[in-house]
Amino acid sequence: MPRLFCAGLLLAACSVAFAQSDPADYPQRSIRLIVADSPGSADDFFARVVGERLEALYKQRVMIDTRPGAGGLIGNTRVSRADADGYTLGMVGVTRLITALLREQPPYRALADVTGVAHVASITNVLVVAPYLQARTAQDFVRRARASPGDLNYASLGIGSASHLAGEVFSRALGIDAVHVPYRAVINTFAEMGLGRVHYAVLTLPTVLPAVQKGRLRPLAVMTPQRSGVLPEVPAIRELGLPDAQFDSWSGIVAPVGTPRRVVEQLHGDIVVALRHAPLRKRFLQQGAESTPESTPDGFMRHMQEEYLRFEEMIRGSGIRPE
Repeated sequence: MPRLFCAGLLLAACSVAFAQSDPADYPQRSIRLIVADSPGSADDFFARVVGERLEALYKQRVMIDTRPGAGGLIGNTRVSRADADGYTLGMVGVTRLITALLREQPPYRALADVTGVAHVASITNVLVVAPYLQARTAQDFVRRARASPGDLNYASLGIGSASHLAGEVFSRALGIDAVHVPYRAVINTFAEMGLGRVHYAVLTLPTVLPAVQKGRLRPLAVMTPQRSGVLPEVPAIRELGLPDAQFDSWSGIVAPVGTPRRVVEQLHGDIVVALRHAPLRKRFLQQGAESTPESTPDGFMRHMQEEYLRFEEMIRGSGIRPE
C-alpha cells in the first residue's frame, strides 16, 4: 500500500477521532451524574429529576451514580478526579464544602477541582423527632432538652455531613450538650429513630418528607426564617426565638475543572430550561425545595465560594474539630 495512502487513512482516522471529541457535538454518549449521598437523599432526588429532563433532550442516557460514605468524601473525590470532558458531572451540596473543611488533608479540593455548571435548588431543613418522643411541639422539645442536658442525641448522615453541622448548630443555639450519632444512609437513620436510639435530627425536607407523611417522623420546626408552603403548620425556627439555629441548604451541578467552556455553557442552558419546566418546578415544590434557574455558571461558583467562608466560620463556632 502506498505510504501516501496510509498517511491519508491515518489522517482521516485522526479527523474522525477529533470530530467525535469536538465539544460542539456534545453529547455523543451517556453522561454520568455522581451523587455523593445515599439513595433517597435530596441530592439524589434532584439528580434523578434533572437527569430525566436531560435524557429526554439529549436522547442519551444520564446515569445517576450514588456514592455515599465518609460524609460525602467518596463521591466528591470521584467528581474531582474524573475526566474533564463533560461526561462525568457531580450533583453537589453543602456537604462538598463541609467535608473538605473538616479534614486536615482532604483528598479533593472543594472549589479548585471543579467548575460551576448550574445552581439547581434551594432547600429547607427540618427539625424532626421520633413519634415516641414526648414532645408534640417545638416548645415542648426545647423545654425537655433544657431540663435534661446531655440526655438527648441527634442523628446525622455521617461525620462532616450537612446534617451533622446543622444538628450541631441547632444544639448550640439551644444551649444543650447533645450527643452526635452518625449513620451512613437515610434508611438507617430513620430506622434508628423509630427504635428510639436517637431522639432528633435536622435534615433536608425532601429527605424527610416521605417519612413525615407516613407518620414515622414528627416535624417540629423548619430551619428557615419563614414557614414552608409544604408544611405550613410547622413553625419557623425564628418564631421560637432561635435565629442562630437557621440552616439552609442548596444543591447544584458541577463539572471537573478544565471541562470545555462550550460544554459547560451548553449544559447550563439545557439545565436552566429543565428547571423552568412547570412539572419539574412543581415536583421540587412538593418536596420543599425551589428550583433556581436564574443562576449562571460563574454565579454558582461565587455562591459556593461565599458558602465555603460561611461554613468555615460555622465550624469554628460549633466546636467540631477536623479529623
